[in-house]
Amino acid sequence: MESVSNASFRGKNALVMGLARSGFAAARLLHTLGAKVTVTETKPVSELPEAASLAELGIPVCPQDEETLSRDWDLVIKNPGINGNLPVIKALRARCIPVITEIELAFLAAAPQRYIGITGTNGKTTTCSMCYEILERVFPGKTHLCGNIGVALCETVLQNGLLHEAGHVIVLEISNFQLLDIERFHPGIGVILNLAPDHLDFMGSEDAYYRSKCRVYENMTEDEIFLQNADDPVLAEYMRKLPCRAKRVTFSLKDPAADLYADEQTLYAFGKPVLPLSALKIVGRHNVQNTLAAVGAALAAGASPAEAAAGAAAFAGVEHRIEYVRTAEGVRYYNDSKGTNVDATVTAVNAFDAPVILLAGGYEKGLSFEPLKPLLPKMKAVIGYGACGARLIDELTGGAGTLCRDLPEALAAARALATEGDVVLLSPTTSSFDQYSCFEERGEHFKQLVNAL
Repeated sequence: MESVSNASFRGKNALVMGLARSGFAAARLLHTLGAKVTVTETKPVSELPEAASLAELGIPVCPQDEETLSRDWDLVIKNPGINGNLPVIKALRARCIPVITEIELAFLAAAPQRYIGITGTNGKTTTCSMCYEILERVFPGKTHLCGNIGVALCETVLQNGLLHEAGHVIVLEISNFQLLDIERFHPGIGVILNLAPDHLDFMGSEDAYYRSKCRVYENMTEDEIFLQNADDPVLAEYMRKLPCRAKRVTFSLKDPAADLYADEQTLYAFGKPVLPLSALKIVGRHNVQNTLAAVGAALAAGASPAEAAAGAAAFAGVEHRIEYVRTAEGVRYYNDSKGTNVDATVTAVNAFDAPVILLAGGYEKGLSFEPLKPLLPKMKAVIGYGACGARLIDELTGGAGTLCRDLPEALAAARALATEGDVVLLSPTTSSFDQYSCFEERGEHFKQLVNAL
């Protein structure tokens, strides 16, 4: 078969593997493009709320079995959560069937747009959201926020007529899972915020994970712009291994010679002051770094320094990202349920000067807790819960922490330990899947519990 990027979708036999948001949007977009679409799922149809809408479009939902996968497909759209190393995926590729994700599909199908692709281990959602809020002021009605943040790119294309209308600004949060199966996708403005160990259960090694992140600039050209975190030695190492053709713009909290730099008082762009940091509503030095990246991307997209400063100052933060919940009996409670790796929790703990009671635990990813050990003096207590709770308490505190079964029990233990001036911080270090369907559900539950105190 010819390359997907050069093919017409009309009349093609397309298989969408896995529903969820991205699969549902991909199936609808393919149907709009005139493809013959089939969806395959491991769940029974009775458990798929999208199945009825697909049936109205004439799109069947089939079991993810050998009979379905062995058919003659022209194209397969794979849910990002399906591991590309699985035998079924390898077998499809061995038959020369293109296997891509919905980001690649939307990029190939849409008219040319102005993509800002932001990836990294931590800070993606905050940076993307701030960048979007800045640019929406500059290009109202023609700026969109989507990707790993919860709105599929295919859905954005469909809802905004982007199959035919060009030139919109799309701020795209991209996970490494979404980058694994790109062919031609490339942003006009690319950003890697940082690189730290994550998703080792899926990727198999740190090297594979870091390489997948660097795919964001793999197809970028010399006239496009890549924003590099100059403070990240791992990123610097991988950019030496995997050279970037795009023009580099650096951002740093340490080097005044960087293109975007912030000292303790002011954010500078290309040597000129842009924003007093006292104007920011979000807390923590890590969020200053996120602001540097968001402002840099917005400037590259056409915002003026004054527009970038106004948008950044107005930004109130992102739900589940070191989100202030309430103060009760002089104790401040923060929800960082999006802290799904150890590096994110390090960042969250470092955001506070007050004593921190840390609530951590959840799905067992097998990540090392070693990076948290230097922060133990800042922590009044460590409370572990869930599947990895016992290992966390043992490896991080040597058994000196408190082990609980679940989040309600952990919060009760924290409340008993907390005194006026303390911070109770939910920053789990890992995924939620042992007890919750997603980090949003976990964070909402935590906020309900705190507000009921």
